[in-house]
Amino acid sequence: MAMKLRHVFLAAVASAALGTASVQAADSAAAPALRRLTQTQYTNTIADIFGPDIQIGGRFEPDIRYEGLLELGAARASIPAAGLAQYVAMARTMAAQVMDPSRRDSFVACKPKNTAGADDTCAKQFLAETGLLLYRRPLDREELDGLVAGARTTAETLKNFYAGLETALSTMLQSPSFLFRWEVTTPAKGETSELDSYAKAARLSFFLWNAAPDMRLLAAAGRGELDTKRGLTKEVDRMLASTRLEAGVRAYFYDMLGLDGLQSLPKDTTLYPKYSFAAATDAEEQTLRTIADVLLTQKGDYRDIFTTRKTFLTRQLGSIYGVPVAGLSQGGTPDGWQPYEFPESSNRVGILGHMSFLASHSHPGRTSPTLRGKALRESIMCQKVPDPPGNVDFKVVQDVGNPVFKTVRQRLNAHTTEPMCTGCHKITDPIGLAMESFDTVGTFRANENGAQIDTTGQIDGVKFNDAAGLAKAIHDNPTTANCLVNRLSAYAFGRPMASESDRAFLKKAQQAFAANDYRFVPLLRDVVLDEGFFAAPRDAATPIKAAALEGVRP
Repeated sequence: MAMKLRHVFLAAVASAALGTASVQAADSAAAPALRRLTQTQYTNTIADIFGPDIQIGGRFEPDIRYEGLLELGAARASIPAAGLAQYVAMARTMAAQVMDPSRRDSFVACKPKNTAGADDTCAKQFLAETGLLLYRRPLDREELDGLVAGARTTAETLKNFYAGLETALSTMLQSPSFLFRWEVTTPAKGETSELDSYAKAARLSFFLWNAAPDMRLLAAAGRGELDTKRGLTKEVDRMLASTRLEAGVRAYFYDMLGLDGLQSLPKDTTLYPKYSFAAATDAEEQTLRTIADVLLTQKGDYRDIFTTRKTFLTRQLGSIYGVPVAGLSQGGTPDGWQPYEFPESSNRVGILGHMSFLASHSHPGRTSPTLRGKALRESIMCQKVPDPPGNVDFKVVQDVGNPVFKTVRQRLNAHTTEPMCTGCHKITDPIGLAMESFDTVGTFRANENGAQIDTTGQIDGVKFNDAAGLAKAIHDNPTTANCLVNRLSAYAFGRPMASESDRAFLKKAQQAFAANDYRFVPLLRDVVLDEGFFAAPRDAATPIKAAALEGVRP
């Protein structure tokens, strides 16, 4: 047991170093990222290695956003002492399940000479094989010897070989080498170096599949195939053709659109009784299914996610959207989802007409054209909207029962007579007001307080009459496609794209995206096959890894 406690303590020490190192990495514009696994990446990795029936049973440190993306925040995230206890508890819980008599034979290929004691040979085989998957690289001799020694001590103390493996597995599951994505570089050639083969495999897999590398990718890394153009292209094309690509695509748009906020979205259920946590969960899934259908199933134009009338609904969402139950009675799936196409007469088109967007960018009891317009500008068009001054008076906007200013447009017009408010509202409100025909949970409405809602507006000189017109304008605006390239690239590289070489890469990628008819999978391929995807400045990772590992040396 002493060995186990020692590993826990050392992991805690290492976490402090990792917190500092991760910030240093993120502050260097071209440094390789040191990223903490997101909650989804953690759960995907466990499911891939040990099966989806393994219960994780713990609370994760919250993911954080930086420059609008969780994936960039992961490069700045550490594990504080309070959070470490949760990771330790999860590690112990999962290790116990893996080594349960009903499961362990599925994971431990060898048989110990004596189950009532230690067997270094069998332990070493299991720990080396499992460590390769958990650490996304082979364990070095010192690591493996330490784990085998820990397993031996526990096995001999408790007279149980599998208890020893449980201790060693728990140690790996709480190790910084598992919880963080190391991006180690090879010796520099000239001014730059590149990630080593196993770091390349991890960057590819977490980007394209949002999970750790599979055995085939790790084997290719071990043979050096990812260091050749031919070998890399072969693996990239395999990964893009895999059904696992959908998980990676979903992960990106979940991040880009801020769908994580739906899980804790407050709404006034007295005013909106159809709203519930289950409805919010369905709304998230609707948007991700729609995007996956357009981009992967149909292999369509990315911009069509804003104008498609085809989507997927549950009966609960159908009730919120005003779709008759009879319209959802055919072609359903066992989990309750139905394909559905909104008619041409409907104002509801694309993902901007989904509850996921409309509800996320509204207040609990009222809509907000400003929030909706701000989200569209920042998330979809990469145009930063300044925060409001701290001394702004919002009383007119918030007074939904005002007998003079009955609609949001009227209240905003009165509010923006203040000079300090005019500039920002000109950027957000003309597009946000086009979505005012949908209330705070996304139900259609034609009137507010008995007054007809005006949904006309303009964006960058293009006028429209309603939400459908806005969607078409967003589809046709060149900023929309260029923004996707910018944000996807930052997500892939794990850092803001700010250097001169980054700007050159983005320009080339934007041109290729347009030439490929704005298809998403070819864009993914162009990003990962670009020579800059694995590049790093000379010795960029060395001080980071050295600082982090200092706490775990004997």
